[in-house]
Amino acid sequence: MRAAILLIFIFMSCSKQNDVLIIQNKGSDTLVNLAQAWAEEYKKVQPKVAIAVSGGGSGTGIAALINGTVDIANSSRAMKDEERADALKNNGKEVNEFVVGMDALAVFVHPANPLTGLTIEEVACIYGEGGKCTHWSDIRGTIVPGCQGNKIIRVSRQSNSGTYQYFREAILGKKRDLKLGSMDLNGSRESIDLVEKTPCAIGYSGMGYLSKNVRSLCIAKTSDAKCIFPNLETAMDKSYPISRELYMYTSGEPSQEVKIYMEWTQSEEAKKITINSGYVPAPKR
Repeated sequence: MRAAILLIFIFMSCSKQNDVLIIQNKGSDTLVNLAQAWAEEYKKVQPKVAIAVSGGGSGTGIAALINGTVDIANSSRAMKDEERADALKNNGKEVNEFVVGMDALAVFVHPANPLTGLTIEEVACIYGEGGKCTHWSDIRGTIVPGCQGNKIIRVSRQSNSGTYQYFREAILGKKRDLKLGSMDLNGSRESIDLVEKTPCAIGYSGMGYLSKNVRSLCIAKTSDAKCIFPNLETAMDKSYPISRELYMYTSGEPSQEVKIYMEWTQSEEAKKITINSGYVPAPKR
């Protein structure tokens, strides 16, 4: 019995240690760097409050919220109806949704790749189930220097990733899936690292992870539409075809301490951190 009580105490969210209130914040790898930067700055604003940030993917954060082990779940996709229902069933509270930023989901290649852009249809041909684009020559006769056999290496994400789920729906719709055989990695940083070392590769991630060692492509909705590059402006006005909102979720109305922190993430001070991290502040409601 004592051991059980101790475990409950250890895993209680919004706990106190040495008079410091700890807010548990978990989820999206897209958001993790921004959330950590917010947490570090917030400690200067509220020294008696610590934000404990961890990643693991949007699905992991949402599962932790459903199980009642975190105060805030970060997600790069909207919660599903069934997840909201599970949260209500487990915790007796409706989920609260907060839009905390905007992101452009960048599609990127090795710098040796001569392509400058793709259409949504071409991305679907590369990644989608039934898509016949298996070699770079299938995309307008492209030849990639240093790519043995000119075969496309698809870099993707694990299925618990909000980035994976958003990418799949934005490119393929809800009824079509990604085809098998991709290299499914745990995080955006790993995807960037692999593509920068692999001339044959193509990957995708939140634009905040882009580096000079890979080259992002412009994306066009159709073959006769303007090809748009991912950046702060095109994410903000949603002209970039794969733009998305970034979310934080709480179970029911957040506690006073969590509410104050959530409000701070939309302050001018926090918005500067959002922009410096490569994302767009959430629009005013």
